Amino acid sequence: MAPANPNQPQLSDALIGVLGGSGLYGMEGLSDVEELQIETPFGAPSDLLLKGRLGAAPVVFLARHGRHHSFLPTEVPYRANIWAMRSLGVRWILSCSAVGSLQEAVKPLDFVVPDQFLDRTHQRPCSFFGAGAVAHVSLGEPFCAVLSKLLCQAIEEVLPADRKLHKGGTYLCMEGPAFSTKAESNFYRSLGCDVIGMTNHTEARLAREAEIAYTTLAMVTDYDCWHPNHDSVTVEMVIANLKANASLAQKVVQAAAALVDQERPSSEAHSALAFALMTNKDHVPAETRKRLDLFTSSYWGPCN
Repeated sequence: MAPANPNQPQLSDALIGVLGGSGLYGMEGLSDVEELQIETPFGAPSDLLLKGRLGAAPVVFLARHGRHHSFLPTEVPYRANIWAMRSLGVRWILSCSAVGSLQEAVKPLDFVVPDQFLDRTHQRPCSFFGAGAVAHVSLGEPFCAVLSKLLCQAIEEVLPADRKLHKGGTYLCMEGPAFSTKAESNFYRSLGCDVIGMTNHTEARLAREAEIAYTTLAMVTDYDCWHPNHDSVTVEMVIANLKANASLAQKVVQAAAALVDQERPSSEAHSALAFALMTNKDHVPAETRKRLDLFTSSYWGPCN
């Protein structure tokens, strides 16, 4: 068990973060909205953060690629996005993402709540640590199981009878921005992966270091390019299915936020750094301590 963390904010006061992916650049039904420009030690986030309420649930929304879809998957300022969320008191993140299917049974317009990742990215920072501070968080179970269960419950509340929810599965995270070659797509299938996207693994790793519970609503837009009876994926195809999913995704997020707000679930992610910090605080450079203080102050004490 992790040691008690008396300086950690109470979950009863925490906010729910929503990361909107391709096709989800705003949050319908968000009231009492504040647009917040957050400065972070890792640069500017993708866009203004929208703080408000979905029903009674306190929510912070951020468009991952910017509200005008201005960032390539590699260019998304993941560290700034997660740092900004945590600085506002977010302790749960519902991530919405478009994905391609790598399996026949996972059809376009289906929803998937994955439980594993395979990472094939290679051009993006994926840790807050370094520069004199080392931490090794546990990522064997990269999604919060408790949060994923609530998300599945919310999906089942609003999902039409002709749409399917897949509970569990492996999300292959590729670098992008180009879609897969057929050889790559078939290779990923041979590894047992279920869906393919370009963003979520990076977010999940950073969220774990930031002690934020994280789960994904993966919305299937296409069969990637492996399927012999379907055309290769195109932007037009993806956009058409994104639009078909958009209104339903809004309903899912609102239902999920309400459940999280009611349950206020505790997660192993909320104490992920308890046994992960390897470097003695006295040997961490001052500038590094300052950058990490948001996450480490309850273990190392506040940075002077």
